[in-house]
Amino acid sequence: MNISKASKDPRMIKALTGTSYQEFTNLLVSFEKALIAIKKENKDRKRGIGGGQKGHLKTTADKLFFTLFYIKTYPTFDVLAFFSNKSRGRSCEAVHLYLLALKKALGYEIVLPERKIHSVEEFIKLFPEVKDVFLDGTERKIRRPKKKKNQNKQYSGKKKTHTRKNVIMANEKKKILFLSKTKSGKRHDKKIFDKSILKIPDAVAKWTDTGFQGLAKFLKNVVMPKKGTKKKPLTKEEKENNRIISSFRVVIEHAIGGIKRFRVLTDVLRNRIGIFDDLVMEIGCGMWNYHLRYTQ
Repeated sequence: MNISKASKDPRMIKALTGTSYQEFTNLLVSFEKALIAIKKENKDRKRGIGGGQKGHLKTTADKLFFTLFYIKTYPTFDVLAFFSNKSRGRSCEAVHLYLLALKKALGYEIVLPERKIHSVEEFIKLFPEVKDVFLDGTERKIRRPKKKKNQNKQYSGKKKTHTRKNVIMANEKKKILFLSKTKSGKRHDKKIFDKSILKIPDAVAKWTDTGFQGLAKFLKNVVMPKKGTKKKPLTKEEKENNRIISSFRVVIEHAIGGIKRFRVLTDVLRNRIGIFDDLVMEIGCGMWNYHLRYTQ
């Protein structure tokens, strides 16, 4: 992998890694620290850190580029092995190891979204300046499960395919504040929200779409477009009000679009669902928050 060639072309490095060269180089320090931490945590390790065969990815920059290249372009392990000069099996092992290191590095950078907020006091402590939050669900395709039971469980009636789903909460600056657990595509947005450990103060405005219908019965200060029916179509005033709400809610759409710059979150997921599925979603949110640091 010719990093020096990619670094000279801003368009090329963004296309290959999803980051600018400045973002890439600044992340290197935390990524190297994370790799060392993971190696120290490995109790089965027989050699000291730095010992043993060096492998084809000799530098930390090579390993970070390899990891970002994978989540940005989402190649098969055969293709990844060709570009990295590794075997297919070694490429697979390296991806899983370096993804864990990347998540830890993003944690060091303090850009990962919260996964649990147990109380209103905790919310205020984490986000003291937040007055508005924007909620939405996002789905990504998976391969059709073999078992009939799993097919029904993972099928999304909205997308007309089998998916995995998360609920995301962002602020007005498009930063991802909270990411729910990854659930099956059959789950309704509001149901995922209800099951999430997320407490929001009453004073904070909660901007949602109609996928959270009924939320206002349990929470205060919920701003949601009105849904019309055949018998009771929306009036001009209600349509105009919906357009105004949508104009404010567009920040969450932009945030989700920022997360899905990485093809591992847009292409059909080829890996087994479970830990990997949730991991790449959390990394996608962290990478988006990290990117915002250099654009705002």
